[in-house]
Amino acid sequence: MMHADVAIIGGSGVYDASMLDVVKEVEIDTTFGKPSDNIIVGNFGEIDVAFLPRHGRGHFISPSNLNSRANILALKKLGVQRIIAASAVGSLKLEKKPLDIVIPDQIFDRTNRKNTFFEEGIVVHTGFADPFCYDLSALIEKIGEDMGYRVHRGGTYLCIEGPQFSTRAESRIYQSLGFDIIGMTALPEAKLAREAEICYAMIATVTDYDVWHETDVDIEMVLKNIAKNEASVRTIIKKTLENINTLKEDCTCRHSLSGTIITDPAMIPTSVKEKLKDLIGKYVR
Repeated sequence: MMHADVAIIGGSGVYDASMLDVVKEVEIDTTFGKPSDNIIVGNFGEIDVAFLPRHGRGHFISPSNLNSRANILALKKLGVQRIIAASAVGSLKLEKKPLDIVIPDQIFDRTNRKNTFFEEGIVVHTGFADPFCYDLSALIEKIGEDMGYRVHRGGTYLCIEGPQFSTRAESRIYQSLGFDIIGMTALPEAKLAREAEICYAMIATVTDYDVWHETDVDIEMVLKNIAKNEASVRTIIKKTLENINTLKEDCTCRHSLSGTIITDPAMIPTSVKEKLKDLIGKYVR
């Protein structure tokens, strides 16, 4: 099995791993199925990096059909400890303008997706009060600002089911409730990364004002701004990788399952232990 320390999950507009050297394509199967695509593993300087196109190369998987459990578990099997996720979003705040970058610190869930690895035979209550890794998010913010980009640290990412955009009524309600940005992919990714004890941070690039604003949103506008945002996202990711070793080696994200497994280990079926060994192996024998 190949190894990677850091993973990049490429969202809309970030589809390839051209920033990596000595790349190898890795096909990984998990107990939850196959990830969105084969994972590219390569070098960025002295760091081993995995790249996973969230929607598959060619963008053929809709947000509602993503197998996020397989995506995150595949990265866990590679040894990934930090995930930098890219996501295109709409803005629900006037000051967060199209082409701006947001590093969210909260999520509000409006989806109906499989959002846990732990189902029958085991009960696990993982803390999720702060869904994004503080240290990794802070590093990304600092790099973006130092490079002159318009970066907003903090804010709530409203995750909707999709694949349709919001109605005007929905968008106006979301905006009136104080949400900052709206998208379709932060969940269940962030929840699963927490259960996998992987640090997770997001670079959210604003493509539009959603439909609460007087400007209508169409896919042509979104794709046009996604293309404009791509270069800035790549630049920030590269600089983050160059500085990733300045972060503390340990993080609370790496211990998020500690004390959260409620089920008596003796009562957990052997089949469940085997299915989840990459996640609970250090806690349950």
